[in-house]
Amino acid sequence: MDALAQLGMVSDVSRENQEQSFAPEAKDYFVTRDGLRFAGTHLLLDLWGAKSLTDPVAIERALVEAAEAARATVLHTHLHHFSPDGGVSGVLVLAESHISIHTWPERAFAAIDIFMCGNCDPYRSVPILKAAFRPRSMQLSEQRRGLIV
Repeated sequence: MDALAQLGMVSDVSRENQEQSFAPEAKDYFVTRDGLRFAGTHLLLDLWGAKSLTDPVAIERALVEAAEAARATVLHTHLHHFSPDGGVSGVLVLAESHISIHTWPERAFAAIDIFMCGNCDPYRSVPILKAAFRPRSMQLSEQRRGLIV
């Protein structure tokens, strides 16, 4: 939590007081796009017919490259391999939020979340992940988290 607090990304301020209590001299990690102000962009990717879903080393390399392509800062990586031929679940903790993955190799399926705030562009991660996992098809959806209304 200390690393996030130093970046100004942790707050005890209630939602009602978020906008009013923001100190003008503090760095604001919220973004403004299309006339909306929000914490960050959360992409959800479903990869079908995907490859390389049982190799934690290859998965970690792909996730780190995806984070770097988006101009994010990797703070910590943790992956769990369920068995030699089983799926992998894991997360990259970023200064700007996270990338997580859960794979089901028996179904050639991977679920990936990319949540980033600040100047990062999570969409720059998508081509890296497509190249790494070579899915037959992909569904992508976007959520804007922390929308100030």
